[in-house]
Amino acid sequence: MTNIIDMQDVSWKRQQEAILSNVNWKVSRGEHWAVLGLNGSGKTTLLNMVNGYIWPSTGKVNVLGQQFGKTDIRELRKSIGWVSSSIQERIKETAFAVDVVVSGKYASIGLYEDTTEEDYEKAYQIMEQVGCRHLTDRTYQTCSQGEKQKILIARGLMASPDLLILDEPTSGLDFISREELLSTINHLAIQKDAPSIIFVTHHIEEIMPVFSHMLLLRQGTVFDKGERSDLLTSSCLSAFFDTSVRVEWHRDRAWMTLQD
Repeated sequence: MTNIIDMQDVSWKRQQEAILSNVNWKVSRGEHWAVLGLNGSGKTTLLNMVNGYIWPSTGKVNVLGQQFGKTDIRELRKSIGWVSSSIQERIKETAFAVDVVVSGKYASIGLYEDTTEEDYEKAYQIMEQVGCRHLTDRTYQTCSQGEKQKILIARGLMASPDLLILDEPTSGLDFISREELLSTINHLAIQKDAPSIIFVTHHIEEIMPVFSHMLLLRQGTVFDKGERSDLLTSSCLSAFFDTSVRVEWHRDRAWMTLQD
């Protein structure tokens, strides 16, 4: 399997309205991608399709070498780590952090299966890896927003996924918490056994150096895709946002401001 994601001429309609149109996108094994787009650009719809929660109206979707329509989507999801606000909202506030992490093995919200000592040992190791081991016995409701996001990332890693999707994971974080979380994600991505990571944002300064490739999504279509250095330019992003912007680089990260 060389392609983690392979979408060919994919479109999706809701009540006759085109939400995604003619999307072609391939993610190769070992690549980490950032998906950039404004609110309403189709980012969440695209992710829901990768996870098999919706099916294309037209076109073909292959995820982890499995073609939609010819595979068990429930089994496929066990190989995909998923971090999003929709999951955070469904977690029981009184659940212990370590139990939230262990539930990721079963791709469930809450623990309903018989667990083992090995499950918890693995959870402790992952929590140490992402910097939240000290939260083990804390209830979810007592954790800060940044701590909750780290717990969810640990949960997403529990099943040793081949693909980890981070849907705007820094949303709601203050500057310090955001930078700490971005550092955690960057550290995770450079590990030898790291899954391919899809990082979704609408802030270009959050696109860390480890994200070598980018997909620019606008109004449900692929505006452009390719290497980060080619797309994070003043000319490209001015055309993408349809407004004049300036991109400046600092410590291998791009920062954008409106042109005077």
